[in-house]
Amino acid sequence: MHTINNLVAGRSMALMVQSMLHQRRRGSFLQASIGGGHVCNYASEGVAGSVATAERMLPPQPKRSLVPESPPPSPQNLFLLHDFVYNSKRLVVLTGAGASTECGIPDYRSPHGAYSSGFKPITHQDFVSSEGSRRRYWARSYAGWRRFIGAQPGPTYNSLAKLEARGWVMGMITQNVDRLHYRAGSNPIELHGTTHHVICLDCGDLSDRYVFQDRVKALNPEWARAVEVLEKGEVGSDASFGMQQRPDGDLEIDDKFLQKENFNIPACQRCSGVLKPDVVFFGDNVPKARVDSCLAMIHGADSLLVVGSSLMTMSAFRLVRAALEKGAPVAIVNIGPTRADDIATLKIEAQSGEILPRVLDLGSFNIPSS
Repeated sequence: MHTINNLVAGRSMALMVQSMLHQRRRGSFLQASIGGGHVCNYASEGVAGSVATAERMLPPQPKRSLVPESPPPSPQNLFLLHDFVYNSKRLVVLTGAGASTECGIPDYRSPHGAYSSGFKPITHQDFVSSEGSRRRYWARSYAGWRRFIGAQPGPTYNSLAKLEARGWVMGMITQNVDRLHYRAGSNPIELHGTTHHVICLDCGDLSDRYVFQDRVKALNPEWARAVEVLEKGEVGSDASFGMQQRPDGDLEIDDKFLQKENFNIPACQRCSGVLKPDVVFFGDNVPKARVDSCLAMIHGADSLLVVGSSLMTMSAFRLVRAALEKGAPVAIVNIGPTRADDIATLKIEAQSGEILPRVLDLGSFNIPSS
């Protein structure tokens, strides 16, 4: 891994202390894990004492059970990320599920993710080939939709939107399907599509998910009432059709209740074809036109910032490789290993929702980029 180590030596101690006031370390010094993983002491006992005094004045942070635990970002990491963004003229940002876990939406691969509880997402092949799989998918998806769209943009989304609005970010690409970037004010390319649209597999017609939800409710009134029972916390009653809330926010539904209810799926209103969320399921491919748009954005960038992604999907990893092949440095902010750790220019182990707002607070990004 190539490591950025051009930290500006002349930064004032006042700015350093201001940044460290946000830290929540318990030891007598702060540590920064950079690049190849070496650790450096970055604060004297005197500064650490000032930090400890300031910590007592800070309100406790809310616990985010879906976000993997990690040390708070160090001042050195703050400055490294600040300089990476500040020195970029055509920065592109690629985001992943880690940006949404702080908003209450579970991911797949983290220690608290869906995989850890045994959840297996539906594959494209299962959805296309099995009516029973489609019925089960849409029944669960209908039931969980209201909670899913209730999530609000967290500090990662809001910070990136501010950087974009002030001209420090040229463009964004997201692997997330939740539309939280849009709600924060950004307009990214949605690499894996979005759950807010429904597409017909036969004629390609796109329709609004909210309209689809209403159609499901009209076709399945008993199921809709069961979802209302679940949302009111009356789980276990006969009216809930065996639906149980899972720890990660998903729903567990016994197949026998689906058979009993005979869940009905709306068909395409144009051709009566099969409807699917406009999302790239596991085993499917990203549409070529979308891939080309993402690669064009990468080719026009002079640097790439990856936020909250392990880059395990080839669709995302290929964008990192494309950036590096054209000579653009790549910085990664993510908790845990990523597929590009050995080739990235800079890797920072930190919660994006903690480090990005603090980078903004350093002051250089409060004015529009020239």
